Amino acid sequence: MTQIAQAVKKGGRNREHWAWYLYDFGNSAYAAVVLLAVYSAYFKGQVVGGAQGSFLWGVSVGIAMLVVAVISPILGAIADFTASKKRFMFLFSGISWIFTALLFFVQKGDIFMGMLFFILAEIGYRAGQVYYNALLPEIAAPEDIGRVSGNGWAIGSAGGILCLLLILPPIVLIKGDLVVRASLAFTALFFAISSIPAFLWIKERGKEQSLPLGENYLTIGFKRIGRTLKAVRHFKEFIKFIISFLIYNDGILMALDFAAIIGAVLYGMNQQQLILFMILVQATSVIGAYIFAIVGGKIGFKRSLVISILLMTAIVIWMIFNQTLTGFFVIGALAGFALTGVQSVSRTMVGLFAPNKQSAEFFGFFAVAGRTSSFIGPTVYGWLAAAAAVWFQGRGQAAGLAEQAGQRVGIVSIAVFLLVGLGLLLSVNEKRARQVALDHNGVD
Repeated sequence: MTQIAQAVKKGGRNREHWAWYLYDFGNSAYAAVVLLAVYSAYFKGQVVGGAQGSFLWGVSVGIAMLVVAVISPILGAIADFTASKKRFMFLFSGISWIFTALLFFVQKGDIFMGMLFFILAEIGYRAGQVYYNALLPEIAAPEDIGRVSGNGWAIGSAGGILCLLLILPPIVLIKGDLVVRASLAFTALFFAISSIPAFLWIKERGKEQSLPLGENYLTIGFKRIGRTLKAVRHFKEFIKFIISFLIYNDGILMALDFAAIIGAVLYGMNQQQLILFMILVQATSVIGAYIFAIVGGKIGFKRSLVISILLMTAIVIWMIFNQTLTGFFVIGALAGFALTGVQSVSRTMVGLFAPNKQSAEFFGFFAVAGRTSSFIGPTVYGWLAAAAAVWFQGRGQAAGLAEQAGQRVGIVSIAVFLLVGLGLLLSVNEKRARQVALDHNGVD
């Protein structure tokens, strides 16, 4: 290949990388505003109110994740067969854009509508990520996957910061529920615009296969899943990794999904303070994504992941006993650094453990673990926090103090999930898993 041809190829790859980063730039804005800083606290405090708000928020997240867990493997297999990862990504992203914008209409007491629109927006957001992640091995060489994945997390976090900075001045200056609801519609637009380069520039390299006589895409999807399950004995390390991920990811997502609620209940944080807190978390996430990608490349991604989980566990234990708002801000800064390392390195390991021709299937199973843990974790946290609050109130505590005590009980469960998942992760052999993936790259 001539130098000119190599330069053209490299330039095309770089453009694809940036398109891939910008999609994360947009969907991280959704996460920052809807999941972390604004809608979670608005739903809990204004739409529902009281400890019941924490419980229903956990149920809403859990339902959305359960749906994605059920549909991801079959649709991932179909996406591989039809070379249609981008089309599926666009379909689910569109669902997220529409229903995120419709959250504008959710007001006090609109509990069913608030849950329904959020669940549909969350299904679109999470399912779209399956195909976004599955494109990673197509746009990056194996030796670049860690760097590209880390860059995606870092630039994505920057998107969350920018969106929060854009909505903060109106919320501070205007105040009231209307501007809070308008920020949700703005976030939907921000996400949609940021996604345009991905749909224009990313080239899907898989070849669409012809349907055999008497088959349809649904039967093909199930058969490809069956083939993968039959071959699972060849991917024992991947399966062990997925099981450990299912458990420690519970802890990460519980912390993310309830961060704003914890801040509001334990420290009385208002909407402006929550946005500033999440900007801080997103900023340190950028640093964490870059550093853990570099560390993973030098010492191995499994070791990098172990370090990030241990750091996150220590932070959660500190949060159980912390009593001050300043301490909570410090906790948030450190948590942003650590949790991004956990998520980014986990995604990188799936990309390295998956044979090229089955990347969407492997990321689909990765999604099953992640979304199943998203169903279990938030539901457990919401139930524990609400039940404990009722228990403490029944023993004479004032309602506010009882709700605070319930949140601390919920926080304990985060540390438990992190430590159990870490214990299982230690049994995974990273070198063996990568070699098995390479051995199966030529297998159709």
